[in-house]
Amino acid sequence: MSHSHAVSAAGKHRSRLIITFALVAGFFVVELVAALSSGSLALLGDAGHMAADVVTLSAALLAVHLAPRRDKHGRRTFGNYRIEVFASGLAVLIMLGVAVFITIEAIGRLGNAPEPASGTMLVVGILGLIINLISILLLREGSTESLNIKGAYLEVLADALGSVGVIVAAILVRLTGSSWWDTIIALGIAIFITVRAVMLGREVLRVLAQAAPPGIEPAEVQAALENLPGMVEVHDLHVWQLTSGMDVASAHIVTDRPDTMLAAHRVLREDFGISHITLQSESECREECDQAGW
Repeated sequence: MSHSHAVSAAGKHRSRLIITFALVAGFFVVELVAALSSGSLALLGDAGHMAADVVTLSAALLAVHLAPRRDKHGRRTFGNYRIEVFASGLAVLIMLGVAVFITIEAIGRLGNAPEPASGTMLVVGILGLIINLISILLLREGSTESLNIKGAYLEVLADALGSVGVIVAAILVRLTGSSWWDTIIALGIAIFITVRAVMLGREVLRVLAQAAPPGIEPAEVQAALENLPGMVEVHDLHVWQLTSGMDVASAHIVTDRPDTMLAAHRVLREDFGISHITLQSESECREECDQAGW
């Protein structure tokens, strides 16, 4: 499959990313102004996370735009598709930064927490929840296919829970008259963001480490190839993920039948869903092949 015509998983959902970005970016300005005027740490934390949403969605859109473009210098032989993975890594860093910011602000308010404007908190929290629910519906399908969109989806999902936290904080502050609820829920938002960031970060590192894609066991791939009629040997097998929706495999095979190569391609493509396959047919040159293997 030619890289110039390949479409990444994120690219298929570009229009939904654009709509989500417009919604989130527009509401971010409203929430930031409300957070500063109300004095609510929970609302400020949610606004900070909304800012992370804006940056993450911007990076996701940039990745979708740049990924299929040809490299003018010819050095990126796999194209720019891995930009999506780097965008997801950026999402992780932003989420962790927001969590640290909220925590530091909460510690600074110990013993001196101002009473926030609960009415403003409640209205903005409800509006934020509506925006985030719409965004979740737009990104849900793509989040199961693309690590890039999954990063944006988790950002929006966490922000939706942050909006719920703002609503709860506003109600509790109004009922009890205690501003501590605002600080406590803000810390809860920070903890949740951290957990989600760590989970996404592990997936990003898996792709960058070129580990086998989820759901594909290299031992099973090896066995399936070795069981093909005419297959003498399979060695130097590698299976990894270029980016979301683009699994790659390469192997050296020794065969005594001319149709085994096509059968091997068919097994990898149809049974394991691997889209980019490179197979090298060899004679039984064990010493030289072992020296070339990793």
